[in-house]
Amino acid sequence: MAASKAKQKNQTPVVTYFIIFILGFLTGVGFTIYKTAGTVSDTAVTSSNQTTQNEETHQVILELKAEVTANPDNFQAWKQLGNQYYDHNQPAEAVGAYTKALELHSGDANLLTDLGVMYRRIKQPQKAIESFDKAIQMDPAHEPSRFNKGIVLHYDLNKPDDAIASWEELLRINPQARTAGGEPIQDFIAKIKDQSAAKQ
Repeated sequence: MAASKAKQKNQTPVVTYFIIFILGFLTGVGFTIYKTAGTVSDTAVTSSNQTTQNEETHQVILELKAEVTANPDNFQAWKQLGNQYYDHNQPAEAVGAYTKALELHSGDANLLTDLGVMYRRIKQPQKAIESFDKAIQMDPAHEPSRFNKGIVLHYDLNKPDDAIASWEELLRINPQARTAGGEPIQDFIAKIKDQSAAKQ
């Protein structure tokens, strides 16, 4: 979940890159690794580069908006528009584009997970959970949806037991699962359990 969104999303299998930046979710900015590699924030090193890339992004969004206006049944264009909004910190717009895409096509687990992340960003955690659950139903072995679901359950809905259950399901799928920083999910769960015990 590596992609370059300045032009078009690369559909590299998400399991190759694993799931999510923990720190991003803890601060409310959740980006899965397959969404961030090669994005503007990774490649912009000077203000002039940033300005150029912002202009390019704006142009891509304008072109995609023109396309979906002219061809409102274009699933791929709606999805790409959602990806652009996702990667450039426009979560409400991303939710709208992804929702329209899913009205046209059932999508896939990655798309549903991206929608869930955007729902979290606009402070609709229950909607996020619903999206993650749909992703899991579509692909029971999908790791990012299970991890992200746990994040929302724990940090947004204050349901640590349910969050741990989601992460433990992830471990049953992949016992070697690790965070983007290399920490084993098993160790991450242990920390959450310790924190919960300390609060009691």
